[in-house]
Amino acid sequence: MPATSAQDAREPDAAAALGPLPEWDLGDLYSAPDAPEIARDLDWLAAECAAFAADHEGRLADLDAAGLLAAIRRYERIQTVSGRIMSYAGLRHFQNTTDAGRGKFFGDMQTRITDLSAPLVFFALELNRVEDAALDARLAENADLARYRPILDRIRKMKPYQLSDELEKFLHDQSVVGAAAWNRLFDETLAGMTFDVAGQALSLEATLNLLSEQDRGRRQAGAEALAEVFRAHQPLFARITNTLAKEKEIEDRWRKLPAPQSARHLANDVEPEVVEALRNAVVAAYPKLSHRYYALKAKWLGLERLEIWDRNAPLPRDDDRKIGWEDAKATVLEAYAGFDPRMAEIAAPFFERGWIDAPVKPGKSPGAFAHPTITEVHPYVLLNYLGKQRDVMTLAHELGHGVHQVLAAGQGELLASTPLTLAETASVFGEMLTFQKLLDAAPDRAARKILLASKTEDMINTVVRQIAFYDFESRLHAERRKGELTPADINALWMSVQTESLGPVFDFMEGYETFWSYIPHFIHSPFYVYAYAFGDGLVNALYAVYREGEPGFADRYFEMLKAGGSRHHKELLAPFGLDATDPAFWDKGLGVIAGLIDELEAMEG
Repeated sequence: MPATSAQDAREPDAAAALGPLPEWDLGDLYSAPDAPEIARDLDWLAAECAAFAADHEGRLADLDAAGLLAAIRRYERIQTVSGRIMSYAGLRHFQNTTDAGRGKFFGDMQTRITDLSAPLVFFALELNRVEDAALDARLAENADLARYRPILDRIRKMKPYQLSDELEKFLHDQSVVGAAAWNRLFDETLAGMTFDVAGQALSLEATLNLLSEQDRGRRQAGAEALAEVFRAHQPLFARITNTLAKEKEIEDRWRKLPAPQSARHLANDVEPEVVEALRNAVVAAYPKLSHRYYALKAKWLGLERLEIWDRNAPLPRDDDRKIGWEDAKATVLEAYAGFDPRMAEIAAPFFERGWIDAPVKPGKSPGAFAHPTITEVHPYVLLNYLGKQRDVMTLAHELGHGVHQVLAAGQGELLASTPLTLAETASVFGEMLTFQKLLDAAPDRAARKILLASKTEDMINTVVRQIAFYDFESRLHAERRKGELTPADINALWMSVQTESLGPVFDFMEGYETFWSYIPHFIHSPFYVYAYAFGDGLVNALYAVYREGEPGFADRYFEMLKAGGSRHHKELLAPFGLDATDPAFWDKGLGVIAGLIDELEAMEG
């Protein structure tokens, strides 16, 4: 049977069952890549970046409070205009990363913005040379300027690791042919892959989707197809990984950063010891979480041992029907409205105004995300919707990000962005609301069991799997500092964390050792992954406060989201009586997952 096109990622009957799926309308950014507004904005950036440098370079320390405020606002406006251009170019590229024209436009805009913003490199460097007492005095005398203290504090945390002005400008200029170029190669390679499953050529997203099919043979076929293609691309993926890890090591060494993770912790505005406490708590909990759950799952599936293609298998009585788009939309919006009508009101325009791109399409970026674009426009959500319950939960997750980004936009371009440690709060909370709605509507014990199992797996994937990813990255970067890693070296590191985290009930097929290859976070955002576990643990604790009927919870929750990046996690959690710096905090969150497994075990009786 000849292979069909990779475009047939959704079978016709399945596509009909889903109904019409929305696609992006990027017109709120620009109408087209040749729109005159893009040329206008590029010309403005060229003039304003040069003028900003001419006005302030070498003189930032001499500005009074009003002058410094004006400079920061000019800088913020530059970030807004350049952010609009790159959001448009990036989102258009993500819709079809194999389209040469879109790729060229994205690459050209990336180069132009990098070149035009080169004169701005001095800004952070000179801010860090202003004496603490002098800066504090200016902040004290001007309330509008004091609003920016959080972003100034984050910039100044990099002061000990700052290089010379000349080196910082060099790093800025070469970034477009450094990490950014390797990231693009990785993305385009993934998007261009096809996987032969029983004579049908599928995209990465459609093939990964097979791993949660009811039919075990289909799951196995999908896993083997993934392994075959990943194995063929091992030299390329190992080269990308080695290059980026070495580039990071060089920059970290020049900056005298104490550890490979340090830059991420600084960017996240989180203390290393808090992340270490999270990591240690999760690893210690492997036996009572993932090991225990997967042993239980093997029993449900009637298997002595599990293979990797069984990890996300549905339970035997799981309803395999496709959930149509309108049903998914109604489920999530009703769950949001059940918490607070304001939440559903913020989410509704995403469905109505072309802010969601849902279909699986050839060349489309895999996975899902919510892109905040700029604060004067709105976020856009990307999905690869295939109608499974997990896809509904993904919709709830990404829409939570979108709601968070809309609420935080009032902080302005420099303060809206939430550190990664809190960036997953609204997304995971949105998932939890949706799960609880489905659980409350479960018609019988069997349906409840399936929902509990599904949620437990999602939480294990969010907490256990992501901390295993974090350990993999930690070991990889440590080993790369000793020398170049062969594909076999990287494979061995991958398997070491997989066997630890998944537990003794698993066998691992030949080829699974290559599955590190397709995880984009390792390439785009080193050590990002712990943010998922941080967010899940935080939301478990937060949701427990909500379920206890805490008066005024919703108002405080919205205030937390509106804060964006303007406050530290300790300050944001205090109104709920929570403190992530307390090591016992993480045990509370992990206890929620353990409690779900307890309930599942009790159902066996």
